[in-house]
Amino acid sequence: MAAFARVRLVMLSGVACSILAACGADGVASPGEGVIVIPAPAPAPAPTPTPTPTPTGVTPAAACPSIAGPNALSDLGTISGPQGTWRNCGFPTRFTASTAIPKVDGVIYSLPGRVDVGFDQGPTEDAGDPADVTLTIDPGVTIFGATGVSFLVVNRGNKIDAVGSATQPIVFTGRGNVVGSATDNTSELWGGVVLLGRAPVTDCLAPGATPGTTACERDTEGTSNALYGGATVDDNSGRMSYVQIRYSGFVLSAASELQGLTPSGVGSNTLLENIQVHNSSDDGIEVFGGRVNMRNLVITGAEDDSLDTDMGYKGNIQYVLAVQRAGGAVGDSIMEIDSNGNEDAVPRQNVRISNFTFIHRANAAGNAASILIRGGADYHFMNGVIVAPGISCLRINSATTVQPANPALDEVGPPKFDSVNMQCGGSGPFTGTSGVTNDQVAAIFNGGTNNSSTYTPSLTGLFVNGATETGRPFFNPTGLSSFFQNAGYVGAVRDASDTRFQGWTCNSATAGFGSSSGSCTAIPI
Repeated sequence: MAAFARVRLVMLSGVACSILAACGADGVASPGEGVIVIPAPAPAPAPTPTPTPTPTGVTPAAACPSIAGPNALSDLGTISGPQGTWRNCGFPTRFTASTAIPKVDGVIYSLPGRVDVGFDQGPTEDAGDPADVTLTIDPGVTIFGATGVSFLVVNRGNKIDAVGSATQPIVFTGRGNVVGSATDNTSELWGGVVLLGRAPVTDCLAPGATPGTTACERDTEGTSNALYGGATVDDNSGRMSYVQIRYSGFVLSAASELQGLTPSGVGSNTLLENIQVHNSSDDGIEVFGGRVNMRNLVITGAEDDSLDTDMGYKGNIQYVLAVQRAGGAVGDSIMEIDSNGNEDAVPRQNVRISNFTFIHRANAAGNAASILIRGGADYHFMNGVIVAPGISCLRINSATTVQPANPALDEVGPPKFDSVNMQCGGSGPFTGTSGVTNDQVAAIFNGGTNNSSTYTPSLTGLFVNGATETGRPFFNPTGLSSFFQNAGYVGAVRDASDTRFQGWTCNSATAGFGSSSGSCTAIPI
């Protein structure tokens, strides 16, 4: 009786499935139960989902956004890469009115060549100058150089306002990065970002001009009619924060290359912080004169020097991480400071740098040291970690660089070192040339407080402080300038809980910043 009931139930189930055309094999009894099994009808084709699932990756916007002012964007069609397809919206060659560049899904922006923000307004603000122009760039915007000679120039009297966020950095890069051909060893895809200001500089173009005055101006390396200089110490070229500059440094002419970022005669009211320069074919950042202060700098894979400062630059810098490319095939010094010639020009370069970690992997064939100081420059290094096991750490060149303090020469004395820790190789930690002996360099370094040239690193994750670094005495720089923070540790990254460089940076074979940072070879979406 029970078996008959089961058969009857199965037969009724089969009829129901025939009516609804929706049951499958799971709707009938399983073989092996000792009952008659009635096969289910073939399932009907699955209907097309409504709506159609959204494809993965970027899809292009229908059109370029409209921007305020007389300078329209050019709709250059679409451009595709591993992350999807974007609407390619080209910048004008010059912004003549203040303009905001919005973050729009499916839109990427491009530089057709040299793009100017405003016109050069000279070393002083005059009534007849063209209107001041500010280029504002929203968080998350990506801008690429369409050709090798593409670069962005912010002229004197004008500003950039490029402020991203820790989760939405602004990215400047080259076309190869967009289409997916960039690798961990790519560089020189486009020019870079050039900021021009009215702060004092030396090495004037005009013969007989007095350095540091409005008569003293220069043309930026690798460009033409990109003039900078003046006498406005607190000049303001705008803001750049949470910005990546990738694969820059195109050669424009013999011995003239652009850097990733080139602040030239930039004044102290300019904000430069949270900036990564990745795989520049020349220097990562080169500062030509001026008074700008900088904080939270990451320079990875530079093929010349990571940070280069020249032409009477006076400023404060805190939290710098510089890592040369793995393998040591490219890269010169981590820092190259000033040039010989015109060494007692006023203003004399005078820079204070605190909380830095330098990972030196190249042979530094040109400068023969991780840090080269020359040209009579004055410098104060504080709370540093230098890992350079294959080369000398510190080279000082020229007797003018170690001369005693002399207010008449704007000279504060030999370089200073406090709480700097170095692991060095080569012929030894200290090298002196052109009137400076090795022993003099050693005496200058050891004359500071809590320095070590026999330090053995315990860094984790390449650059994160370990037990040794945590145990090293630190120097409080706040008495030197209100710009500085008393970090309470040496190096750029306190420990594994320090998120200072996470999220807004990009990862590569050179250095990784964790899962919250994307890949340098991919465009953020």
